[in-house]
Amino acid sequence: MIKIQNLVKRYGELVALDHLNLEIEEGEIFGLLGPNGSGKTTAISCLLALLKYDKGTVEVFNKAMMPDNYAAKKQIGVVLQNVAVFEEMNVRENIDYFCGLYVNNAKERKKLVEEAIRFVGLEDYTRMRPKQLSGGLLRRLNIACGIAHQPRLIIMDEPTVAVDPQSRNKILEGIMELNRRGATVIYTSHYMDEVEQICSRIAIIDHGRCIAQGTKEELKSMIKTGEKITIEGVLLKEENLAEIRQLPHVFEIAYEDQQLVVRCSGAKHNLVRVLNYLQEHDIAFGRVFSELPTLNDVFLEITGKELRD
Repeated sequence: MIKIQNLVKRYGELVALDHLNLEIEEGEIFGLLGPNGSGKTTAISCLLALLKYDKGTVEVFNKAMMPDNYAAKKQIGVVLQNVAVFEEMNVRENIDYFCGLYVNNAKERKKLVEEAIRFVGLEDYTRMRPKQLSGGLLRRLNIACGIAHQPRLIIMDEPTVAVDPQSRNKILEGIMELNRRGATVIYTSHYMDEVEQICSRIAIIDHGRCIAQGTKEELKSMIKTGEKITIEGVLLKEENLAEIRQLPHVFEIAYEDQQLVVRCSGAKHNLVRVLNYLQEHDIAFGRVFSELPTLNDVFLEITGKELRD
């Protein structure tokens, strides 16, 4: 559905996109991750033909994406991080206005607007103006305005920022339902748990380049960390720490305030080996935690940066 090849965008001496390559298949929920300044927003702007680029090609629906490619743009919905609605219009009027940018037929548009209202759960708020809505309801309105015309491709830029847990779950469930109905979704977020929950494939962008992409399982297999073991209330000597470091597949340990953290590469039975060592040396310990790698571990190891707002 989308093919970006060797995309370059410069702002003077700054290279925002450095030969970016991405392919997104129809029917995916595609996660686009990257630290601030990585090039995500620039890439989306180029994809939508809102920004001229210096080199490369962008194809959407198997055709070159140009500013006057209105046939393609009618099939795209955009939900921006910054809520973009009209304060002087109520909920239904806002959705009707944005839907009207794509659908001229009044009868058809009315049906689409009512369906969008039901879809995001705003039936009880249709006469309220945006300033009367909570943050979560305002986000739902923003989504309804972007998807009312039932686009094939939906671009969602951090749609759950600063919303309550109930609204957040409602939004994520809605995204997955849109996907089940046939929409392809490009999803950006700083919440790794959301990306793990809903995205079928993920790309990590940094310094304007795609540095890793694949399913969450494929991305996790790219990093050294396979398992993190945390053991509380354990009293260890330097010789114990040295011997634990020598256990198979252990590549890093940290010990402070009687808490031991052992990082292991991808292998089975790491926890068993560590616990066996403690038992063989008659070393008492408290609570034990074993964590498999998360997308945040992947992001941190690949980029060397925390993903945060």
